[in-house]
Amino acid sequence: MIERKIALFGGTFDPIHLGHTTVAAAAAEHIRAEKIVFIPARRSPLKDTFPEAGDDDRVKMITLAIAENKKFQLNDCELKKAEPGYTIETVRKFQTDFGSETSLYWLVGADTIDELPRWYRIVELIDQCNICAMYRAGCKAPDFTKFTHIWGLQRVQKLQQNVIQTPLIDISSSEIRHRLATGQDVTDMLHSPVADYIREHGLYHSKPKN
Repeated sequence: MIERKIALFGGTFDPIHLGHTTVAAAAAEHIRAEKIVFIPARRSPLKDTFPEAGDDDRVKMITLAIAENKKFQLNDCELKKAEPGYTIETVRKFQTDFGSETSLYWLVGADTIDELPRWYRIVELIDQCNICAMYRAGCKAPDFTKFTHIWGLQRVQKLQQNVIQTPLIDISSSEIRHRLATGQDVTDMLHSPVADYIREHGLYHSKPKN
């Protein structure tokens, strides 16, 4: 039986932007993933604050942003969990859903790797799926060797094998929120239907959160 490959992309997506979908598409091509599933989080377990946009609005914006890519899917399972929701629990859900013949890849930005030791049951997560650190072209590739003393050589080698270079897209959700709150233009950062949705629903026009 041919092994399936499914990429999982979690985050608050507050809001989802062209950077998210561009790096996701590049990662899916690199992995040769059958599909990539966007999984909006209620909030990060490592942060005390909630996303500025509500759950329903973020789901609708993701739906609009991924509508034209047949490999992209949305799953709101983390929004239905009692808090806190952890990545290891989500991965186990998808392992049950897709079965043992499917390899799961969890996408993270390279700028988050220093937070990984704080993730809930991170060792189990490394063992049970493929954590893929995405870094932008022109930037330095992430180096996991500094974690050898806590995770062991085999796990570090697995992490290094799943490092993915993606296009250089200099966009962040926090910058978009700041620009919207200060009346600046963000049309070159968002999918057009998402920009229309934000405008029509008056999202992010108050002072952005830190």
